[in-house]
Amino acid sequence: MNLVADEGVDRQIVDRLRHDGQQGFYVAEMQPGVPDEVVLALANGEGALLATADKDFGELVFRERRSTSGVILIRLAGRAPTAKAEIVASAIRAHAVELPRSFAVITPKTLRIRRRQM
Repeated sequence: MNLVADEGVDRQIVDRLRHDGQQGFYVAEMQPGVPDEVVLALANGEGALLATADKDFGELVFRERRSTSGVILIRLAGRAPTAKAEIVASAIRAHAVELPRSFAVITPKTLRIRRRQM
């Protein structure tokens, strides 16, 4: 599965996903400060899921009806970065088939997946 990780995603999450064989880009390594619209376009251009901790992507996808290959919103504030990495990696492994073309929210206790009609 291809992923684009927004710059607000902890490096430990990116490292863990790479260790698990996920391919993709990490905006913090490429062009920090790039606008959200550009990050979303990069993910779409790569046919990749976008991993982010930025709620503004929900605004782009739902209110502005921007196209997306899929978004994973990581809402794990207060958790250690290594714990976040394990939770995210586990969710992706368990739900890889459901995540494309969806908007998923990972919280400490739940994973909500809202399928998008494109």
